[in-house]
Amino acid sequence: MTGNDKASSPPTVADRSAAIEVDHLVKVYKQTRAVDDISFSLPRGSITGLLGGNGAGKTTTIAMIMGLVLPTSGRVQVLGHRMPEESAAVLGRMNFESPYVDMPMRLTVRQNLTIFGKLYAVKNLSDRIAELAEDLDLTEFVDRANGKLSAGQKTRVALAKALINQPELLLLDEPTASLDPDTADWVRGHMERYRKANNATILLASHNMLEVERLCDRVIIMKRGRVEDDDTPEAIMARYNRTTLEEVFLDVARGRVNGVKEGVR
Repeated sequence: MTGNDKASSPPTVADRSAAIEVDHLVKVYKQTRAVDDISFSLPRGSITGLLGGNGAGKTTTIAMIMGLVLPTSGRVQVLGHRMPEESAAVLGRMNFESPYVDMPMRLTVRQNLTIFGKLYAVKNLSDRIAELAEDLDLTEFVDRANGKLSAGQKTRVALAKALINQPELLLLDEPTASLDPDTADWVRGHMERYRKANNATILLASHNMLEVERLCDRVIIMKRGRVEDDDTPEAIMARYNRTTLEEVFLDVARGRVNGVKEGVR
């Protein structure tokens, strides 16, 4: 079921104003269709939640958007450029953050940010690192080895790395996983402020439904490689007659409609 046909229908003309445009995207690994003919277009300045259980195709979709995985068929366009063919024109304008991707443990926070800043050819890099250290409260441990940081500190450093080049497009994979509620709330607040201040686009893959309800103006739910639903959080919850996205998530994962297993009445 797709609740927003306009949002999810395949575009017929390339929309160069869109931050991300995915058109009939397919990825097959041997006999497994990890992504199975999905289409969506995300406007610039929006924040969209990409939801789905393990194996739904979220990570593969993000990898194709980043140009790291070649589609079997279909088209991906990012910030007006085809991926991965024109990735050189885009990679400096986007970034990725995941707590599951560690930075070198022996290097200090400053050294890690310096390396990533140079990879992105960031101008006035030392000033940018100082600015991020102040904004993200890294100052007291900026010269500490990454391997000696707490989970919350590592998350803030990972966010600093993702923002080092002031990206127009930010791809986030479970950004607050394993964080205590206070630190997680702090990280979400910073992401909201960054998006509003920079008109940035955020694609957020998360299993934290409260996080998605708070941050996202649109939700795309995937299941078995396909788009199962695509709409605002409020519209999706109303369609499933649920009061939270967590309840909707469980219904989709378990094949239920309004709490009843499909085909059983």
